[in-house]
Amino acid sequence: QVQLVESGGGLVQPGGSLRLSCAASGFTFSSYAMSWYRQAPGKERELVAVISSTGGSTNYADSVKGRFTISRDNAKNTVYLQMNSLKPEDTAVYYCKARLPRAWGPIDYWGQGTQVTVSS
Repeated sequence: QVQLVESGGGLVQPGGSLRLSCAASGFTFSSYAMSWYRQAPGKERELVAVISSTGGSTNYADSVKGRFTISRDNAKNTVYLQMNSLKPEDTAVYYCKARLPRAWGPIDYWGQGTQVTVSS
């Protein structure tokens, strides 16, 4: 079955960096775009970054442009989120997502999330 497992979260000081990883299994990873989302306490889940199946196209939320970089390694079935110049407002649970086609319509698959806390 489809599995997405995030890792790499933690506590970091403002201005610091973290790299999140999402290991995927149970589907043909190289055929699908992948996304990172985040959800802060009391807020709705929001899209952070998207990467195409080949990695040739990426898009970012305005709030993270120039600071975050999404990438993927199709040989390792893994998508990454490099986060630099972190701010307290980046504190959230970060999730990766795969949207896969099914006969009855697309289904979104989510990982369990990894906590990122930016604080001094």
